[in-house]
Amino acid sequence: MSVLWSASRTRFSPHSELKLFFPETWCEKTKDIKKRRSSEADIPNHLCHEVETCYRLKMPEDFYHFWKFCEELDPDKPCDALQASIGLQLVGPYDILAGKHKKTSRGDVNFSLHWRFFYDPPEFQTVLTGDSKMQYHVGYFRDVPDELPVWVGENEAKKGCTISQVGDNIFAAVKLVLSRKLKELPDKKKSGILKAIDEKLTETAKKMGYSLEQKTVKIKQRDKKVVTKSFHGAGLVVPVDKNGVGYRELPETNASLKRICKAIVEAPNDDQRLKAFAPIQEMLTFVQFANDECDYGMGYELGINLFCYGSHVSYKLFSAPFRWSSLV
Repeated sequence: MSVLWSASRTRFSPHSELKLFFPETWCEKTKDIKKRRSSEADIPNHLCHEVETCYRLKMPEDFYHFWKFCEELDPDKPCDALQASIGLQLVGPYDILAGKHKKTSRGDVNFSLHWRFFYDPPEFQTVLTGDSKMQYHVGYFRDVPDELPVWVGENEAKKGCTISQVGDNIFAAVKLVLSRKLKELPDKKKSGILKAIDEKLTETAKKMGYSLEQKTVKIKQRDKKVVTKSFHGAGLVVPVDKNGVGYRELPETNASLKRICKAIVEAPNDDQRLKAFAPIQEMLTFVQFANDECDYGMGYELGINLFCYGSHVSYKLFSAPFRWSSLV
């Protein structure tokens, strides 16, 4: 189980575990991508196929509709359509729609890490970036890698790992950014430009049937399935059967686990650091017991929390036992 959170930081979740043992299931899923109907967003099928094949992820329709919206704003450079007005740039999978990878061999780009920020868990896929000083970015959050995103979130990597919900589609996320900008800007001339974009975005979203609410019914329904908030605050959803099998709580709260991590990072020498690491090693043993009884969510939670803590020292320490424990 813990191999999913090894030092490679590739895009997986505990739901991927079955795919590690039954890869034909994933192959069938990727074949289905070819059948995706993209006529609604009027994006060439070969581009949709390239995006979803490179990332091995299904993209929601709002992803493509937002691209068309930005094309209307700036036909020559859709990726930069919102840069001057609200400081947002289309990145990640949008780079493929923009043709930025035409001269690059697919093998030269690790799409699992493309526009991935330091604290981003594998479930978070960046599609928009903003303030570079704060490393602000917006992306899709998925609970299961071969299903559509459950919502859109935002993060400022300079502040930490917290991912906040901003809607269930990109239009809602950008609407929220626009609202913030309008409140901050006293300049009426620039405010007029923002209002014009806001009106056009609102009109397009309504026409396409996208909610502009930050907390939709869909998101509320998903929140009810969350078994634990975790360090990043986005919450973890794992399969739990009617008997409650699938998840068990860690023996430490988030607060106490953060104190353990801090003690490891701030230890004055390696001997003290290894002693501080003892509670983590004990939890790894508990995770193995949980895995044996099909409570895979426990290892998922521990792995995500250690990943999100983000210290270079703890990251180096945690990666080795994680890879080792996955082979036991």
